[in-house]
Amino acid sequence: MDINDLEGAIEGILFASGEAVSIKRIAAVLAVDEELVIDASRHLADMLAYKRRGIRLLRLEDSLQLCSAPEYGDVIRQALETRKPPKLTQTALEVLAVVAYFQPVTRAYIEELRGADSSYTVGTLTERGLIEPCGTLDAPGRPTLFRTTNNFLRVFGISSLEELPELPQKDGEDMEQLRIQESIDALSAMEGSVDDTDSGRGLDGE
Repeated sequence: MDINDLEGAIEGILFASGEAVSIKRIAAVLAVDEELVIDASRHLADMLAYKRRGIRLLRLEDSLQLCSAPEYGDVIRQALETRKPPKLTQTALEVLAVVAYFQPVTRAYIEELRGADSSYTVGTLTERGLIEPCGTLDAPGRPTLFRTTNNFLRVFGISSLEELPELPQKDGEDMEQLRIQESIDALSAMEGSVDDTDSGRGLDGE
């Protein structure tokens, strides 16, 4: 399979799926190495962006996904008669920042750091597909652990959690609070590019 056929196959698989597909699965189906899939997807993503096509290819950790180009978001929403979801509230950003930087975390841990009840916000972020349950903590009551999702990466325009801005690494209670505040500030700065839409063949790759 030459590079053009490989890129075409990847594009077709992702379009038909409408959701993120693991690189490992694509490589297995096409009988090629995962690195070859990564290289081909990178080239395809660059081509789609360079030619200002209406779709973009995103890498989300170990998966790939197609979405619409952010610059066409407004006309797409008008054509489909959909509304742009509201920006995240400060409370939502606080909870999301704690999960993003300290995951996996329990709701109790989030509330301990924030000093406020977070049950409603955790539920809202889960419904919007930005965080998800990922098991339980080995402790009395077996509280649920939460982590960010691939949709979180897509919405914030990053390919992996490693791309989140780094936080201070020093120890101490004061430093812990500083790290929490800086995590909130970091996501707040990134929120300018947030356009939270449904995953799948959804809108806006921001």
